[in-house]
Amino acid sequence: MSQQNQSVPAQAWITVFAGMSINLCLGILYAWSIWKSALVNVDLAGQAMTGMNVGWTYLTNAQAATPFSLCVIIFALLMIPGGRIQDTISPRFGATVGGLTLAAGCIVAGMMKSYLGIVIGFGVLGGIGMGIGYAAPTPAALKWFGPHKRGLIAGIVVGGYGGAALYIGYLGQFLINKFGITGSFVGLGVFFAVVVVVAGQLLKTPPEDYKPPTLAGANVATASSTITNWEASEVIRTWQFYALVIMFILTTQSGLLIIANAKGLMVGAAQGMPFFAANAWLLVSYGGFVNAAGRVGTGFYSDKIGRLNAYCLNCGISAICLFSLPYIIGTQNLLLLFVAVGIAYWQYGGGLALMPSFTSDFFGPKNLGMNYGLVFMGWGLGFFMARLGGTIEDITGSLNYAFYISGALLVAGVILAQLTRRPLHATELEAEKASA
Repeated sequence: MSQQNQSVPAQAWITVFAGMSINLCLGILYAWSIWKSALVNVDLAGQAMTGMNVGWTYLTNAQAATPFSLCVIIFALLMIPGGRIQDTISPRFGATVGGLTLAAGCIVAGMMKSYLGIVIGFGVLGGIGMGIGYAAPTPAALKWFGPHKRGLIAGIVVGGYGGAALYIGYLGQFLINKFGITGSFVGLGVFFAVVVVVAGQLLKTPPEDYKPPTLAGANVATASSTITNWEASEVIRTWQFYALVIMFILTTQSGLLIIANAKGLMVGAAQGMPFFAANAWLLVSYGGFVNAAGRVGTGFYSDKIGRLNAYCLNCGISAICLFSLPYIIGTQNLLLLFVAVGIAYWQYGGGLALMPSFTSDFFGPKNLGMNYGLVFMGWGLGFFMARLGGTIEDITGSLNYAFYISGALLVAGVILAQLTRRPLHATELEAEKASA
């Protein structure tokens, strides 16, 4: 099959937008604060009157953070077998299995009406489904495009995951108010099952002899990209692999801290403003929009200014916002709250567009499913800040110290990124020696 270097086939864009649609379901994780608030602020007397949430009991902040944190770490661990499924079976199979597992987890979480049910359904089954499902769309889509577009394409596909909170934030709260916690989980589970089965069938990878379009000349992205496809066994023997994992941890931890507590931040800053306090889902949905926009936007300008510069820019500005949040919440300045939280969401979303692009640039696109699955462990390890934040809030009554710690870790991420450069494969080293 001959391949024109100026354009990609229609199937490439079908794969991109089908992958985005699947991620719009998998991204229920980013609306978790809606359920956290309902589970922590349960009013048993009120439940008895409505009859919708009978059987649910109070949870502490730390307990409510546990299903979220468990989902994150299982998600990350399952990205490795999920990536292998994508590389060796098909992205269609991985996306369908992952989406149906998440749907089953939501139904279990709703029907069991217990803390154990939330842990098993949302934490365990949800994490398994997200890991297997999320591993499929991005590598499949990136294989259709050259390095000069990897940032943008990764941003569009993973933008669905971040953008999920934009509609799930409102829809989840509506379903809780109308049908209770049980009805919200079950309703969304059924909806997710339908979407992933349909969209999953549209994911395809290019034929073996396919050559992605190239860019005339060179730009920052193409200049820093390898032409060699590394095997996973080679990847884990480089120090740059571990640097990427740590960079992923540091860019992730602050975002998960904000995501796990977004609704509570809104309530805390909106004292005396009943409308905003009663509609705190607005910050969750806004965060979902910015999270998604940050993935597309960061992916786009990382193709222009380079992954390294984009990473440092995002983390540096977000660190300033994290350090400022205690003051912003204390002064109840909603405008500044939306700005600071928005930047934190943008930075976090941008990291999820940058890291698959970093991985492809460093280690090649062919084995990206498995290689990115290994790097993605860093995202899972970033869960600790959400859990630590819940503990700090239970002890001190606020998240202030968690914000300070999180901001300092973002600064550490900037320093590490400045020290990290693309590794040279053995074949590249040999070619350099031969030409010397």
